[in-house]
Amino acid sequence: MRIRITRSLSAPLLAGSLALAGAAGAQAVPKAKGIESADYEWNAMNVEKIDALGLLGDAKNGKVAFAECSDCHQPNGAGQPDGKFPQLAGQHETVLIKQIADIRAGRRDNPIMHPFSMELLDAQEIADVAAYLQALPIPPGNGKGPDTNLATGERLYRHDCVQCHGKQGEGSEQKFHPVLAGQHYEYLLRQIRDIAAGRRRNAHPEMVKVVRNYTDEKLQAVVDYLSRLQWPARAGKDLGR
Repeated sequence: MRIRITRSLSAPLLAGSLALAGAAGAQAVPKAKGIESADYEWNAMNVEKIDALGLLGDAKNGKVAFAECSDCHQPNGAGQPDGKFPQLAGQHETVLIKQIADIRAGRRDNPIMHPFSMELLDAQEIADVAAYLQALPIPPGNGKGPDTNLATGERLYRHDCVQCHGKQGEGSEQKFHPVLAGQHYEYLLRQIRDIAAGRRRNAHPEMVKVVRNYTDEKLQAVVDYLSRLQWPARAGKDLGR
């Protein structure tokens, strides 16, 4: 049986969510396909996303709901080193909720993930899965880059990325900035290329501004560096595994 427990958002997160909801207003429900990407807010708030962010996720229930996703993402959330499926363990709940809700609402195009995301029953189940994944320790052995231009990658990361994603790739739960530490090189490279080309419509506009001016060589270099970041701060919880 799933337990439905409501929590109050922390003041900064609630204020940010409501501000985004107000700014997103007319875009809360996606328009027809073919809409210009500029018409989407990067973190537009619909009712489901706001509800999920305000709920206390039950990690044990989330483990059950995640079982259908584990064939691709692995039971420990490690994904695939070839980058076909991302590493999700240890990711911030807010980021997971945003991405799941955006895929369900059509703000992020992911044909493989979309039907699975629609299997989640409601905002509570989204919150449950997010709580389960955040509680998992980040597994070792993620797919690394070719180690060809790490000095350039570090320089770019320190100059353009560290303000949002942190020195160790830890991101920010309050600001919806994802954990990048422990993520697979090939997945990161595919996503940053999509962001640079404007194909990932729910990316932060400031990141789009930065990476769209990178050459592909620079994209590869910064992602190579990213794939080697480690952030072991979140140790995981006993979820009855």
